[in-house]
Amino acid sequence: MKYCIIGAGGTGGSITAFMSEAGKDVTVIARGKHLEMMRQHGLHMQTPSKGEYTVYPIKACEMDGYHEQPDVILVCVKGYSLDETVPFIQRVAHKDTIVIPILNIYGTGGALQQKLPHLLVTDGCIYIAAEIKEAGSIFQAGDIFRVVFGVRNPSEYNARLEEVANDMNESGIRAIISDNIQRDALQKFSFVSPMAAAGAYFDVDAGLMQQEGEPRATFIALIKEIDLLAHALKIEFTVDIVEKNLAMLDSLAPNASTSMLRDIRQGKSSEIDGLVYEVVRLGHEHHVPTPSYVRIAEKFGFTL
Repeated sequence: MKYCIIGAGGTGGSITAFMSEAGKDVTVIARGKHLEMMRQHGLHMQTPSKGEYTVYPIKACEMDGYHEQPDVILVCVKGYSLDETVPFIQRVAHKDTIVIPILNIYGTGGALQQKLPHLLVTDGCIYIAAEIKEAGSIFQAGDIFRVVFGVRNPSEYNARLEEVANDMNESGIRAIISDNIQRDALQKFSFVSPMAAAGAYFDVDAGLMQQEGEPRATFIALIKEIDLLAHALKIEFTVDIVEKNLAMLDSLAPNASTSMLRDIRQGKSSEIDGLVYEVVRLGHEHHVPTPSYVRIAEKFGFTL
């Protein structure tokens, strides 16, 4: 299987490093200083599970420099950059290429499928706390590294998804093919969205949300609002998402934070529209009260 990974941040960079080290055929699409350092020195990893090491060489290039036809494209960009990937995917994909979006934003796969009607686009999500520490270097803040993906319609199932899962598992990434990806993707969203929203509202990392107080209470309230939305969407979780998400939060390093919060702190574009404002829109559309999300959205200037 030939893999192309679009995006070399904490998500795409970690997948690239683990799969490349395991000998899989992976090319990562990156840019700028990060790309330059990977080409010159490889991809440096700081991980709890494998320690500190460098994967060299790394197959890396910009979109314009990629001329292969991958069997699998993993889309690991920020939500606001998703549209930029469409012309690239259309150019490089062959008729059987599988596209697996692994973004924080719920519903990405369905949205991307509409723009790529002739390809199989799954849905997917990832559990990882990782970020670019400096150009050419990825830091993982926790042991969790799990990728979940699957088709929205059972009739679209493709056996090659099992090959993808096998390749990831052989690389040290826990890969799960979901039998209900919309539920599982929303469950992941029920963690990252509340963590991003509460973190941004109070400007705090995981450590302060791990302690009793207003940030933690808000985190819990946000999860409960997602749970109400799930019922309205006729999605039933098989776990107690408050308990599950608190356990995940408490397992993080105290300095762990979401990429949305890091981007806001640095004055960059962020995924706040998809992670916060979209929940307010969905609540309005489905007549579900989301007062905690509304309060946070209004702080950042968003109103319906």
